[in-house]
Amino acid sequence: MAHPRMAAGALFLDAAGRVLMVEPSYKSYWEIPGGYVEEGESPLQACVREVREELGITPPIGRLLAVDWAPSDAEGDKVLYIFDGGQLTAGQLAHVQLQPEELVSFKFLDLTDVEHATIPRLARRIQAAAEARNSAAPVYLEHGQPAA
Repeated sequence: MAHPRMAAGALFLDAAGRVLMVEPSYKSYWEIPGGYVEEGESPLQACVREVREELGITPPIGRLLAVDWAPSDAEGDKVLYIFDGGQLTAGQLAHVQLQPEELVSFKFLDLTDVEHATIPRLARRIQAAAEARNSAAPVYLEHGQPAA
């Protein structure tokens, strides 16, 4: 029986439609806010908790945008969820307090620039989630690619 790790993150945008990215202190690439699902926690609950822990804010988290099956020999198999965080207001951004043990900074990037700030599979996942915001259903991915 498979025992993949699960993680959940939020896709936040600004008024210009740019994606919120965070700079972890323990990785060489940028991420979206989120993290691993803990035992007894749903992916949505994990997303809400991680956003609160990492950014210090509790904006409403919307619908599921993407699910990505990400097999990895090095890290183990994962199922990764992206939820719609919506557009952050200036007031919400003014209250962001980064978790100092994990995050160095945050910034908004155009979708076309995300691929230069992060690893390819995450860039593909973010792009697919952004496109799913305009559709009625979430997208299913395998390693960041739409499944055939």
